[in-house]
Amino acid sequence: QLQASGGGLAQAGGSLRLSCAASGRTLRLSAMGWFRQVPGKEREFVAAISRSGTTKVYADSVKGRFAISRDNNMMYLQMNSLKPEDTAVYSCAADQWATVVPGRIPAFRSWGQGTQVTVSS
Repeated sequence: QLQASGGGLAQAGGSLRLSCAASGRTLRLSAMGWFRQVPGKEREFVAAISRSGTTKVYADSVKGRFAISRDNNMMYLQMNSLKPEDTAVYSCAADQWATVVPGRIPAFRSWGQGTQVTVSS
């Protein structure tokens, strides 16, 4: 089971760091990603990282501001220069068979509980 944490309230221009942990499973063999969703809107891809951690892809809306990383059995999303439009529930996902390549959104089958990020102007 995946669990995202680290959300909260931040001011525009500020930073937050999200974490994703797994219980009862290892993430070492899985590609992983972050998605976000605002009530009434479709879930939006944010970033993904390959199993080895060498390939990282980002949505254009967060490129240059967010950084995805992984370490042992954890995944992180460092969010800098936050904007009010980044406000959403952020969820992490994993899949042993997902492929992370530039220009494509990976398909994930395991999803965790989200964490709320609110950015005030």
